[in-house]
Amino acid sequence: MKCIQRGFTLIELMIVVAIIGVLASIAIPAYQRYAVRAQVAEGLALFAPVKSAIAEFRHDSGAFPVDNDEAGLGAPGDYAGKYVSAIAINGPVVSILYGNDANAIISGRVLAVTAVANDGSVSWDCAGGGVIADYYLPSACQ
Repeated sequence: MKCIQRGFTLIELMIVVAIIGVLASIAIPAYQRYAVRAQVAEGLALFAPVKSAIAEFRHDSGAFPVDNDEAGLGAPGDYAGKYVSAIAINGPVVSILYGNDANAIISGRVLAVTAVANDGSVSWDCAGGGVIADYYLPSACQ
């Protein structure tokens, strides 16, 4: 009589579990980094109307606005999203404050975007300044 083997041995199952564990240990941190990066990107998306208002103010007056009110914008808390709690203007520097449902890695931290006056135009320089790690910043900020 022939004995037909059915199923897997304990060793084979343990090897599969070990492989899944190694893959998970690589995938979970990569996904977390991706999720935080998407949350930082939301701040830059909410920053778009602020950017336009500052460029327009600079074009009209030749100087940067002192605060949101002078730029003709609402209060800093008016520019909030799911992960951003406020966007505040302080001269040429715009501070994007992360909070609300933001990941603990960036919650309570600020991304500073600085306006740079060129000949008739305004360019933007953003940096985490050590407050937000560079690998969480969008490629435009690195």
